[in-house]
Amino acid sequence: MNRRLPLALQINDEAVNTEATFTDTLLTVLRDRLQLTAAKRGCNQGVCGACTVSIDGRPMRACLTLAHNCAQADVKTLEGLRDNAAIKALQDAFEQLGALQCGFCTPGMLVAAQALVLSPVQPEVADVQRALSGNLCRCTGYKKITTAVLAAARTLREDA
Repeated sequence: MNRRLPLALQINDEAVNTEATFTDTLLTVLRDRLQLTAAKRGCNQGVCGACTVSIDGRPMRACLTLAHNCAQADVKTLEGLRDNAAIKALQDAFEQLGALQCGFCTPGMLVAAQALVLSPVQPEVADVQRALSGNLCRCTGYKKITTAVLAAARTLREDA
């Protein structure tokens, strides 16, 4: 049965009422029903990381997450994180250090990196590589991205 059922979500600190089938992914609901398009539809298999969102403070793949499983969760997309100090530091570092080109992977990279730069310990290269291991970039390569994440983490610690 593929009938849409009511679904109440908490998206970007806002209560949202929508409808979804039990097989609809969070990505489908975000992009196609709520017009929140920062999370990208890439591989639809959880491999590329372009659909990464924050669910209860943890980076998760929206293409693998069933929307109805998020009814009690705090979901944040990049749109909802725009005033976040960590995202701002990451965006500034990505721009200043040339860590983006086409931008398709960037929203997922930023959301995935946010959790790392907010950790109490200054990350090292291996930490960034591990945190972003599920995010693919086909344009830039990873050296500039890694450098930008490390720079953002330093900036946040200096500003604290």
